[in-house]
Amino acid sequence: MEPLTPAVTSEVGTLREVIVHRPGLELRRLTPANKDALLFDELVWVAKAQEEHDGFAALLGDQGVNVRLFADLLCDTLTDEGLRLEVIEQVATEDACGVELVQRVRGHLKELPVAQLATHLIGGLTVQEVPGAGDGFVGGVLGPAAFLLPPLPNAVFTRDPSAWIGDGVVLSPMHKPARRAERRMWQTIYSNHPAFAGAPDRVRYGDAQRDYFPATIEGGDILVLSADCVAIGLSERSHPVAVENLAARLFDNGNAKWVLAIDLPKARRTMHLDTVMTVVDTDAVVLWPRAVRLLDAYRIQPGGGGRMKVTVEPDLVKAVADGMGTDALRVITTGEDEVLADREQDDGNNTLALRPGWSSPTSATPTPTAGWPTPVSRC
Repeated sequence: MEPLTPAVTSEVGTLREVIVHRPGLELRRLTPANKDALLFDELVWVAKAQEEHDGFAALLGDQGVNVRLFADLLCDTLTDEGLRLEVIEQVATEDACGVELVQRVRGHLKELPVAQLATHLIGGLTVQEVPGAGDGFVGGVLGPAAFLLPPLPNAVFTRDPSAWIGDGVVLSPMHKPARRAERRMWQTIYSNHPAFAGAPDRVRYGDAQRDYFPATIEGGDILVLSADCVAIGLSERSHPVAVENLAARLFDNGNAKWVLAIDLPKARRTMHLDTVMTVVDTDAVVLWPRAVRLLDAYRIQPGGGGRMKVTVEPDLVKAVADGMGTDALRVITTGEDEVLADREQDDGNNTLALRPGWSSPTSATPTPTAGWPTPVSRC
């Protein structure tokens, strides 16, 4: 297999390759009791979500985009028996299962076909799905529906754990505990799948096997405005320390000349920068109208003596235009007024450009139980 040479220097360049995740078992695990901990506001109509996702993937394919499924890449990677055993030992630990159950869980996972193993690595594993697990103390107390491996229902948001900037990639150390295991799956693919040979040498942030907290960052806060500039949201999930550290790595590796840091309200409705603003053409953005008044912005550039040169940007729209390399920026707002814009704010600004001027909304339906944004990981 010929290795890919991923590179993203624009949010609106012609899209050639994406990685998406088709909704599956992990979303069927959501219940009224666990949805908040798993970061969902509502339960999801999974069959409808799959139908919408398939339509979205077909649309991308019809536009000449090569669509790669996350689960298929994971399956391809896990065909190596040694790696498969290593991954099983990483996820099925004494801390997750208890000393009595850990070997039983590992043994069960080792016996699964590769595709079924990948399904449970993403979809989780319950006590009742491991033969005999309910007989001991942990399984007996927790009950048959308890998770020995947690589900990863947010895996559908592939932009968050994996974001390419130029020829480098961010493997996001995620802020919320419910999402932190996703990074391990992406690391496994990028380090071992033949299509991504060389990717481990291009990780600009998140390459170390450690807890980065509080220096977390998520790909939804990263917008590549041009080959020279990256916009990064300072959100409830992307910390200033992480932004500064990533900026230093980008400067050192020639992936950016400056970073535009945009300070967002630390609230769920402004969870990521891509919920507030997305780029839809070489000179156009979709923008939450309140952003112009509410958001502070900072230009970060390399400084002397190992320091950063930081300048306050008084005009957000002009700063974004500078980052995109255009003299005048067209601003498209959601809703006819601020009330309507606020009603659309959760994801009304979240679009995906397939090429300059040709964008698709990433939320297909207005009903929270039928559909939600389906961001992709550009590669």
